[in-house]
Amino acid sequence: MQQRSRREAGKSTWNPASRVTVDHASPVPLYHQVASQIEAAIESGDLPVGTRLDNEIELAGHLGLSRPTVRQAIGSLVDKGLVVRKRGAGTQVVFNKVKRSVELSSLFDDLTEIDRKPSTYVLVNEVELVPDALTGTLGLTRTDSVLHLERVRYAAGEPIARMNNFLPAELIHPSTDSLIERGLYQLLRGAGVPLHAARQTIGARVATKQDAELLDEPEGAALLTMERTTYDQSGRIVEYGSHVYRASRYSFDLSLRGDI
Repeated sequence: MQQRSRREAGKSTWNPASRVTVDHASPVPLYHQVASQIEAAIESGDLPVGTRLDNEIELAGHLGLSRPTVRQAIGSLVDKGLVVRKRGAGTQVVFNKVKRSVELSSLFDDLTEIDRKPSTYVLVNEVELVPDALTGTLGLTRTDSVLHLERVRYAAGEPIARMNNFLPAELIHPSTDSLIERGLYQLLRGAGVPLHAARQTIGARVATKQDAELLDEPEGAALLTMERTTYDQSGRIVEYGSHVYRASRYSFDLSLRGDI
């Protein structure tokens, strides 16, 4: 049902003529007025995943603005990961809210970048029915299968994270050896699966007995948590990850920027 609704949404084109208003007397830049109203429509669900926007020339005509102004507005939405430009198909909504606009990378990539010699212990690598709690998250039904991966990631021989990941079963079929040697995102990209954007939530909890055994921490120690849902350019969910990190060994470094 969800797949049909996405296809139907992809066939529709959103006409901004009656939805977006611009105030030429406002100190707010015109491109920002347009971008913020389109972003609000995406977040509210008025512009669902797959909806196409008119091309820049048509948008400019509808709104009575110059093409460079409209291009700047659309470009800001592309930078946020809310829409994607497709050759021959115009601009299309990818998904309804982005939490992180930086380049997607895995822990394996990050540790390799800083020469921390990542290694992996694979606990689970099997295809199973999607857990009931994740059917909505993954956009799947109870009869669908997922690839379930559970791994412990090490940095320079020291455990740093316990990672659970769930992917649509048809995307990749990695061997345990390949999971030891490479990061999940490397394997996905190597299989031709594009990783466009993600919704990410960071939190904290205390270590369970099993966490403590796997991560060499005392039971009850502070752990950082991260949940991430990753999307391709069409808005399809390609991966959900639920990870815990040793707070004594790992921190998240986020860069924030403001419009100037």
